[in-house]
Amino acid sequence: MKKMIIMGASSGIGLEMSELLLSRGMRLGLAARHTETLRELSKKYPGQVEYESIDVTHRDAPAKLNTLIERLGGLDIYFHVSGIGISNPELDPNKEAEVITTNAGGFVRMVAAAYDYFKQSKHAGQIAAVTSVAGTKGIGDLAAYSASKKCASTYLTALEQLAHKEGVDIAFTDIRPGWIRTPLLSADAEYMMEMKPEEVVPLMLKSIVRRQRVAVIDKRYAALVALWRCLPDSVWVRMNVPMTKKGETF
Repeated sequence: MKKMIIMGASSGIGLEMSELLLSRGMRLGLAARHTETLRELSKKYPGQVEYESIDVTHRDAPAKLNTLIERLGGLDIYFHVSGIGISNPELDPNKEAEVITTNAGGFVRMVAAAYDYFKQSKHAGQIAAVTSVAGTKGIGDLAAYSASKKCASTYLTALEQLAHKEGVDIAFTDIRPGWIRTPLLSADAEYMMEMKPEEVVPLMLKSIVRRQRVAVIDKRYAALVALWRCLPDSVWVRMNVPMTKKGETF
């Protein structure tokens, strides 16, 4: 049975994916900054869970990932979900930097560590990551978030090229969802084409199993993203992109 590590498993998509796979009998390595939820999962599914407290913004994170891999007994699939989302139209510099530090810097740190494991072990594997449709174009109220997700997608493409150059057997899966009802969203707002984790996670899992290179979740967002790509930047920058059903921003 394949061994999988989920980075960012304590809430939202990561937690939903963990529950789904554990209920099917899979053995997982789970990581997040806070481990209370992970500890409860290990009690609920005895013998199926190894977990580690990992902050992707810290320099010791790759070493902790390697420790988790050892305890799991190897790694076949690294799944990166960890990230934050902050609406910041005021462009508070500290908030912008926090998003980039976590979603870009933390992403690169951990995905590079996973790549290195597969390279050094000469073990075929897969790196899957949740990015976002927001990485398609820069969204004004989510400037840093949009940029961080574009960074993540571009980084996966660069690593795929590097893997071909170095002969490293890694499949890459870039999962790009729209709005999902997770703790990242405002609790008192209803978002455009909002989806529930229990609806989205099976689609994400299918894209991982099929080793799909890019998966936009779901069909509605795939159509929307196709439209966005057709718009020249000169048009896009004059648009007000609504986030909620009332036309308000994130």
